[in-house]
Amino acid sequence: MKILIVDDEALALARLKRMLNTLGYEDIIEADNAQSALEAVKETHFDLVLLDINMPQTSGLELGYELRYHQEDIAIIFQTAYDEHALKAFDIGAVGYLVKPFSMEQLQQTIERVKLETKSDKNFRLMSKNGENYYLFKPEDIYYVKADLSEVMLRSSKGFSYYAHKISDLEKQLLGHDFVRIHRSYLININKIKEMETIEQSKLRFSFHDISDQIESSKDGAKAFRNTFSV
Repeated sequence: MKILIVDDEALALARLKRMLNTLGYEDIIEADNAQSALEAVKETHFDLVLLDINMPQTSGLELGYELRYHQEDIAIIFQTAYDEHALKAFDIGAVGYLVKPFSMEQLQQTIERVKLETKSDKNFRLMSKNGENYYLFKPEDIYYVKADLSEVMLRSSKGFSYYAHKISDLEKQLLGHDFVRIHRSYLININKIKEMETIEQSKLRFSFHDISDQIESSKDGAKAFRNTFSV
């Protein structure tokens, strides 16, 4: 397991590395600021990051979002001297949360839980952002996806939020999760469809359960949709 540890306090960084070494983890990279952590993630694939929340300039919470942007499958364990950030940390997608000073046993248990959770595709999540709010969605939470330049907007019951990937990349990630491409700018969750109607040029207009939004397919998208689901 390749681990990145991030803390602006040298003593805390050294203590954490000693604890990890004692538990048998040797493949460890250290970073004492957000910029160093981002550079490390751009160069190396990590399985896990242990990330301090209370850091100057860029907080650990904001850094967590940036790290997931560059390496979506990285598991994050936040560490902090305060416990009021826990809910926010799990919104970002943390798989663990340690309150300093934590014990060797607590650290070991949290890492073991990470190993178990990352083995299952059932834990697949999409982390998106709207202003200062972060969201962690299961695919089934999303009604549809709309392309927006180099990003996409995810439509959920919470409204729109941004996911920092191209729609073509997200389409690949959502294979097997009941999403179909009905337009170059739209992916829709077929399980959320309430009604469909044919409009001009044989296009399709879709409406959804529980929200008032309606979106229209392209002509080619409608043809592909009918071919996919025709009897």
